[in-house]
Amino acid sequence: MASNTSLFTMSLLIALVLLSLSSMSHAARHLLDTPAPAESPPAAPAIPTLPKPALPPMPVIPPAPKLTMPPMPAIPTIPKLTVPPMPTIPTIPNVPVPPLPVVPTVPKVTIPPLPTMPTVPKVTLPPMASIPTIPSFPTIPGIPFLTPPPA
Repeated sequence: MASNTSLFTMSLLIALVLLSLSSMSHAARHLLDTPAPAESPPAAPAIPTLPKPALPPMPVIPPAPKLTMPPMPAIPTIPKLTVPPMPTIPTIPNVPVPPLPVVPTVPKVTIPPLPTMPTVPKVTLPPMASIPTIPSFPTIPGIPFLTPPPA
């Protein structure tokens, strides 16, 4: 998925670069084709200013009355809890473990030696024959239904 997204982003970036390059070259070409202006254009007339409207004065907002809040009630104190002591952990008695049985020794197995490999006699191959050439065939005429009709 990330590969498709990056491929799309890269192709979009390349398309934008190519579009911007072609428009700049067209703009430069048209700029060179335009004749120089003969005289400066006439000055634009000044924009008239509008009169400021007279607004009535804003009404005065009376101040909000100060509310007196009753005092917060006192937070009652919570009595401290006493936790009973933890019971003692009983000790685990040490149980004697019987000794492990002795593993019998495995007898040593002797492997007979491998037979020697017979030697392969050195064989010299005869020289390679030259590659035969393929005879040239006459040209194959075109298939009628794949060629365009004669004009």
